[in-house]
Amino acid sequence: MDVNARILWRQKAESIDLALCRIIYRCGYRPLGIWSFRLISRLGDGLLWYLVMIALPLAYGQKGFVAGLHMVLTGAICTLIYKSLKHRTLRGRPFTRHSDIQCRMPPLDYFSFPSGHTLHACAFTVLLFEWAPLWGWAILPFTVLVALSRMILGLHYPSDVIAGAAIGVGLGSASLWLFIALPVFK
Repeated sequence: MDVNARILWRQKAESIDLALCRIIYRCGYRPLGIWSFRLISRLGDGLLWYLVMIALPLAYGQKGFVAGLHMVLTGAICTLIYKSLKHRTLRGRPFTRHSDIQCRMPPLDYFSFPSGHTLHACAFTVLLFEWAPLWGWAILPFTVLVALSRMILGLHYPSDVIAGAAIGVGLGSASLWLFIALPVFK
């Protein structure tokens, strides 16, 4: 593919991404909806995940302790990777680049790509499906709502959220593979 074709493809992809961003953003125009998505997003900052990590040992004993520790370690790796990507891509958030999209909740950092909230939510959900499948099913709707909240609040483009989800599922899956494969964890 020549340079001009790549530029045109990228412009078209960015145009579609922005159009979808605007559509999803408009879904949260009612005050109650905005308040609800702010709460979901705030819980996705870590509070809900910390509660899950604490609750796992209470519900499952030693197995739950190991699962919670697995989540802590995976979360640390997710944080390193998403922060590195944000500082390499330097993509501005939708509300900083488009006047028709307002910031409905203060972001935790400046850059947009990828969505760290979605990345962590997907990684942790993958782990929960392995360690405590019923908890995985119970948390799945929350994970989807976290992803939606980031767009409805004007903080992310759909491509940020899709990339965050893909990276999160990948890191969660790789973490499970390592956990199972390495003899130190047996």
